[in-house]
Amino acid sequence: MTPTQLIERFYHEVWNRADEALAHEILAPDFRFRGSLGPEKRRVDGFVDYMRAVHAALGGYTCTILEIIEQGERAAVRLRFAGVHRGPFFGVEATGREISWAGAAFFGFAEGRIEELWVLGDVDAVKAQLGAAGA
Repeated sequence: MTPTQLIERFYHEVWNRADEALAHEILAPDFRFRGSLGPEKRRVDGFVDYMRAVHAALGGYTCTILEIIEQGERAAVRLRFAGVHRGPFFGVEATGREISWAGAAFFGFAEGRIEELWVLGDVDAVKAQLGAAGA
């Protein structure tokens, strides 16, 4: 599977469908993940915990790929994230608002799996939409 195919499966199936079994299949066992919504996570189970928390806070959470730039064992992705605020998020109780924000992700691959991922999301836009203090 090419890096682009892995990225598409990661977002369409792992994130958008919360497919934990596929996460264990396409992520390296020592996967390193740094999301803009929290601390660095290690291993597949650490990422799955993060994914569960995001889905609990945001109903219908989706990641939409806008662009992928692939170069060897590295790739960059431009994204749009969206969901309905249904649980505590950035210290704000559920508002029922649909929120969305832009982001970018940087992937590293090894042995046909995703080895590392660093995501930068527009956290200020999220906080402003939620009416969070300090937004």
